[in-house]
Amino acid sequence: MLSNFTIFNSRKYHLNRSLTGIIIFFVAILIAQENVQSEENIQDSLKVGASRIIPGIPPVNGYPNGNGNKFVETGNRLPQLLRDVKVYLSDAVIADVHKDTLEVIYNLDRIFNLLTEADQLGEMTAEDQEEFNRYEVSLIDVYTHRLTTLQASDIAITAEQLRSEISEITEPLEVEMGLSKFTIIDDRDGHIPLIRNKKVDQFIKFFQTKGKKQFKIWLSRYGKYEVMIKTILKEHELPEELMFLAMIESGFNSKAYSRANASGMWQFIYSTGKIYGLERTWYVDERRDPVKATHAACTYLKDLYKEFDNWYLALSAYNAGSGRIHRAIRLHQTSDFWQLHSLPKETRNYLPYFLAAAIIGSSPKEYGFTSPKVASFSYDEVKLEKSADLAVLARAAGIKMRSLQRYNPELRQSATPNKNGYVLKLPKGTKSKFTAKFNALPESQRFAPQYTVHRVRRNESLWTISRKYGVSIHDLASVNKIRNRHKIKIGQKLTIPVPGSKAALASAQSTGPGGHLKKVYTVKRGDTLGHIAQNHDTRARNIRRWNGLRYGGVIYPGQKLVLWVKQG
Repeated sequence: MLSNFTIFNSRKYHLNRSLTGIIIFFVAILIAQENVQSEENIQDSLKVGASRIIPGIPPVNGYPNGNGNKFVETGNRLPQLLRDVKVYLSDAVIADVHKDTLEVIYNLDRIFNLLTEADQLGEMTAEDQEEFNRYEVSLIDVYTHRLTTLQASDIAITAEQLRSEISEITEPLEVEMGLSKFTIIDDRDGHIPLIRNKKVDQFIKFFQTKGKKQFKIWLSRYGKYEVMIKTILKEHELPEELMFLAMIESGFNSKAYSRANASGMWQFIYSTGKIYGLERTWYVDERRDPVKATHAACTYLKDLYKEFDNWYLALSAYNAGSGRIHRAIRLHQTSDFWQLHSLPKETRNYLPYFLAAAIIGSSPKEYGFTSPKVASFSYDEVKLEKSADLAVLARAAGIKMRSLQRYNPELRQSATPNKNGYVLKLPKGTKSKFTAKFNALPESQRFAPQYTVHRVRRNESLWTISRKYGVSIHDLASVNKIRNRHKIKIGQKLTIPVPGSKAALASAQSTGPGGHLKKVYTVKRGDTLGHIAQNHDTRARNIRRWNGLRYGGVIYPGQKLVLWVKQG
């Protein structure tokens, strides 16, 4: 069908010279009035493709000026995008003069996608934002008042149907816009309206066929987290259907990570997570904490609902951001989600995707699914005074370390944070056993220092320091909040994160191999693991195992190593 547009362009847009001249003359006068250009500049503007200038659309900064010169491109793509918007809008206006609705719709569709792309370029400068806003206001005016072919009595439905036909070629799963037949599944007060239409049915069919295997996995996780999430939703006085938002965001996977750097069950990006109280440190990433992240998501969703007073728009904003939804509402002069066809492709599909998951998840048997019986996510909590090794904690609880990590997916290291009051989750019913065993250990075994302090010397860099201690440059910079990794000062004190899993465990061991005694050895200048092992009648690999050292890791003077030497 897109090839037809080429035919339309070649057939229908060889305008007669008189009509083209009138349009160019009218456009040039309006541009002259708006920008107060001199007569010479107006003539030059006409030479630079005046047929592409649209009344009410401001000139684009950074492109051919009145003298025909081009500004040097600085890497800012916004001017080019806005210039393309102007080109497509000029084509739409010309098509409107010829009452070719199909071409008008096609060009508007391209404009909406370009504006969406402009919004995805990242943070705009104040000048960029002002430029973008002027274009948006002008576009709304042209769209609502100057495109007369869209005002015909029977053209609105046809226009939406034609646009739908175009979109089906380029993106089969696009949202069905315009007038649509809805079947109401659930419209109770206090709930998110669940409806079915052609687009929602497409996703339901997808989940029943190609996506069935994955949806079964989601349903099993749904059973695991249902009680926990619904309890928190009720606490925040939110609809229980919002649970399915976590399903489509992550499949209830607390360690899910996206290309957009969103993390956790509710897929928070770092900045949004920080706003809603989710910490990310060297030790933890609370976006992966299923409980804290669910509370944060509830607060965020409540804010979005207060902002839009409409759950469909609030959910769309959760995906695309509030600003983008507001711009779409202003552009289309409606708050009906199904009419906001300038939204990004992903967002246009997001709501029907959510509705399909919620409809199936609420009545799985009706759609060919079974609800597997799984244990609910329930846990005990213990508060730790200091940082502790996960291996020691797991042993005290009588579980494997992997199991402990599954209950505490927010932990990024093999040790708990070195702050007072960290709350650790344990399997339900293990708290008493854990408390008794853990408290019976000497404090030196319960808690181990998870960092050391290094004073920067001459000719040292983060790279040499990271090699010395066997930690990554990223971790050094993160712990010490260093922005420029190439600038550290002589005498500067750096906190060195020490991996806590195996080293702390080895130093805390009270018994070793049979017939051996524990010895703490201080590394001297010139020492190697091979020399130390030879002098103590053992092997280097044993020393690495006892102290949690990686193969090829560096040891340094003053470092303490645990050795197990033969008695006698």
